[in-house]
Amino acid sequence: MFRYILRRCAYSVLIMLGVLILTFTLFRVAAGDPAATVLGKNPSAEELEAMRDQLGSSKPLFFGRWKETEAYASADFSGGRESLPGVAVSGKTEASENGMILQPGAEVFCRRNFDRAGVKAEIRPESPALTLSLGKDGCTVRNGSDRAAVLQSVRFFVPTDGLFDSQLGDSVRELVCFRKSFPFVSFFNFGDTLLTRTPIREVLWDGMWTSLLLMVPIFFGELITGIVLAMLSAVFRDSWIDRSIMVLSVAGMSVSYLALIIFSQWLLGYYWNLFPVWGWDDWRNLALPVIVGIVSGTGGGVRFYRTVFLNEIGKPYLRTAIAKGDSPFRVYFGHLLKNAAIPILTRASTVLPFLFTGSLLLESFFGIPGLGFRGVDALNSSDLQTLKALVILGAFLFVFINLLTDLAYAWVDPRVRPK
Repeated sequence: MFRYILRRCAYSVLIMLGVLILTFTLFRVAAGDPAATVLGKNPSAEELEAMRDQLGSSKPLFFGRWKETEAYASADFSGGRESLPGVAVSGKTEASENGMILQPGAEVFCRRNFDRAGVKAEIRPESPALTLSLGKDGCTVRNGSDRAAVLQSVRFFVPTDGLFDSQLGDSVRELVCFRKSFPFVSFFNFGDTLLTRTPIREVLWDGMWTSLLLMVPIFFGELITGIVLAMLSAVFRDSWIDRSIMVLSVAGMSVSYLALIIFSQWLLGYYWNLFPVWGWDDWRNLALPVIVGIVSGTGGGVRFYRTVFLNEIGKPYLRTAIAKGDSPFRVYFGHLLKNAAIPILTRASTVLPFLFTGSLLLESFFGIPGLGFRGVDALNSSDLQTLKALVILGAFLFVFINLLTDLAYAWVDPRVRPK
């Protein structure tokens, strides 16, 4: 068993690394510059630089000893560009698709935006005809030769703290970070939210407990209702009880989740005035979303559990228990349910992570500040840090609960032995 747990933990680490790389690619590469999202329109170069340093978005993606800086106005003449902010061109020049063509004596001046130590400049393509000089006012690129030269870009860099001081390294350190003081290891340090600068760990912690208060009653309500109705349907197979339960189950599965939410809010909330439909004040705010969640999820559970029970109900051990005179309760809940526990446990394990991460629709439409509600809010405000934290937290919960589920198999069924 111990070797099995170690092996599964090793697999889980590899899965988490894969999720980390995928989320890193989505949120760092495809999502653009988060500093511009935080600062809004027309930030100064120094403000932009400070925010990028704080978020780590100016660092190289995977590894490197240099990162870009806004200390000087960068120039990119590719695609036929002629005028750029903070860049002045003098002398005889000509714009082309390959870059700016500088005739002999022509210069490109990149303005200095603010003071920063250790800045180096890089021109592309490198050419012996072009000379580069950094001054207190800016950077000058001059064609000192007797023939034309092409200049595509001028970029400026400052040193990083090490070869692996990169955006991917920061993402890894968000999962696990080693410290010199107690407790020496820190997990899930996702930094601050982009807009409010609130620690994301606090946001996740507060939202998780709210989601649990909503989703745990829904989970047990779905599970118990689904098992009881499925067992009734299986025991009275092909009777009016079975047909009625199946019709209701299929009807519940066919109704849109969103339509069910809106209809229940109108009927039970506005028309009959039985429950509040928005807010987070007391237990009455949980009653209606819990009812909606149970009604919506029970249909699929009933059909699944009924199939499981029908596969078990004709086996010899049940006929033997009935012949011995065991009570119906012991036959069906002591023998049948016990032997059907593994597929039931498997289905339940796929739902467990959502107990912590909440329901996007329920929390959004009922104003419940759980993780689902906060995820929608982060999406609307382009808070990529919080969205990334929610994705990684969800992946970790799936991996961890799958491990616990495999171990639980051996507990509910002695015939299962993890190897």
